[in-house]
Amino acid sequence: MKQIFTYRLRSARKMAGLSQQDLADRLGNVITKQAISKYEKGEMLPDSGILLKLAEALNIKTDYFFRQPVVNLSEMEFRKKSRLSTKEENSIKEKTIDFLERYLELENLLGLDEPFKIPVKENIVSSREDIERISIELRNSWELGLNPIPNVLEMLEDRGVKIFELGTSDKFDGFSSMVNSVPVIVINKRMDPIRKRFTALHELGHLILRFDQSEEHKIREKLCHSFAGAFLIPRPVFYREFGEHRSSISLPELIGVKEYFGISVQALVMRAGILNVISESRLTAFFKYVRMNRLQGETGWGEYTGKEESNRFHQLVFHAASEEIISISKAAELENETIKKFRESFERAS
Repeated sequence: MKQIFTYRLRSARKMAGLSQQDLADRLGNVITKQAISKYEKGEMLPDSGILLKLAEALNIKTDYFFRQPVVNLSEMEFRKKSRLSTKEENSIKEKTIDFLERYLELENLLGLDEPFKIPVKENIVSSREDIERISIELRNSWELGLNPIPNVLEMLEDRGVKIFELGTSDKFDGFSSMVNSVPVIVINKRMDPIRKRFTALHELGHLILRFDQSEEHKIREKLCHSFAGAFLIPRPVFYREFGEHRSSISLPELIGVKEYFGISVQALVMRAGILNVISESRLTAFFKYVRMNRLQGETGWGEYTGKEESNRFHQLVFHAASEEIISISKAAELENETIKKFRESFERAS
């Protein structure tokens, strides 16, 4: 029990983005940094009163401190040096671990434990042509056809990928990892729908594509970008919309496709360059224009009205509570909510 507590206290502190001194300060130094250090090293345990103060300061329930860990943190690593601070990175990791533990517990209670299988047999990537092939094969395997995808996040959830939407720093877009053989994609909840869609599919690329180990990081990133674009608007559809060779493509054309397929104008132009629909010089000129005029946000370039939300976890909680597989208090615990708040939302949905 001591080992579980020390692990959980450290995790909860990191999840809150606090150093040991930060936590001591939040507690008004009723508990010193030295005492917190001893708790985390397992050199001593707090009494019940201190335990309550720690839980309140960390915004968790006391039960959290003694929950058996089921997810291995060491498997979750950011792929590159990010713009986030170490505290921010650790907070995102720990929040993801907590979410996954609750998600897997819920699926276990409901008897939903089908393992995720990569749906493409030949998934080794050495060129952009491989990307085009794999994106079509994956759409066929998932029976998506060539039509626009209404909700990318829901589509991925339906096929076994765990999606965690996290409201966090604007410096963070997303990351992915296989944790205990479970694919997880973490997305910044504050991003607009088009950015969420593209980021989620970029991360899917990192999950299912296989690269040569010697491949440079920048090349992998570019190929995953290509994969996201190819999955959102497959090559045959792109040719149908724009033709195979163009001297230029007008902005109204691009906006029309953006609003229908849920892919940014910039991603469409990049896709036009990748498919050799426009010349390299035209591609370079476009992005120079975007940078010079600070149009990366595409203000005034149409609006995609579709929604991008992940709902499966919440739906499963409501399902389990409705069928009385779990109690209202357990449902509230899984949702990280108070019983009162969960009961109110549950009754509104009933």
